[in-house]
Amino acid sequence: MIIAIDGYSSCGKSTIAKGIAKELGYTYIDTGAMYRAVTLFCLQNNSIQQNEINEFLLKKYIDTLHISFVYDAQTQTQQTYLNGVNVEHEIRRLEVANWVSPVSKIGFVRQKLVAMQRELAAHGNIVMDGRDIGTVVFPHADYKFFITASAQIRAQRRYDELLAKGEQVNFEEVLHNIEQRDLIDTTRTESPLTQAEDAIVFDTSNVTREQQLEWILEKIRK
Repeated sequence: MIIAIDGYSSCGKSTIAKGIAKELGYTYIDTGAMYRAVTLFCLQNNSIQQNEINEFLLKKYIDTLHISFVYDAQTQTQQTYLNGVNVEHEIRRLEVANWVSPVSKIGFVRQKLVAMQRELAAHGNIVMDGRDIGTVVFPHADYKFFITASAQIRAQRRYDELLAKGEQVNFEEVLHNIEQRDLIDTTRTESPLTQAEDAIVFDTSNVTREQQLEWILEKIRK
């Protein structure tokens, strides 16, 4: 079984997907972390310079990137690995968030990661969240959910998360990042963020995390 969860950045997709996977005993695949890992690679290997992405250099190395997920029993969290190195903390920084949407809209990057995502999902029941799971990666998914929330609320959630991790950020900077990512994600040529016609829409603006999980689990159980 495949459960696809799409939606805007910082609207609770990953939290919901992780909760569903844990409740049902399914494998969770964080596609956003995969795009963040590619973005981190770009930042670490001079593929982003002077506010431009060097697509020629990135394309040269894209097939050498190996992205995997390992469950850490001690912290009870899923960790993202890039070429064998744990990059979970690094990919959550605001610098990566500022560049992940521009990197994600590159055609050959999306094609590479979509192939990876389908391969990861080939061997069992999975919950996958992202921007194009129900429209491109798995258009015939058993369940499709489209998650949304107001930009202000999403920015506040993200701001609180970054502060809790010790990052020095201001709210306006985070809000600007959210709005820019929305614009890029919804207007890109390659696999834009859009609601699948058969997706169930869920606005999480005024719903707690516990209520979000229970609402979706109820839909699946029905």
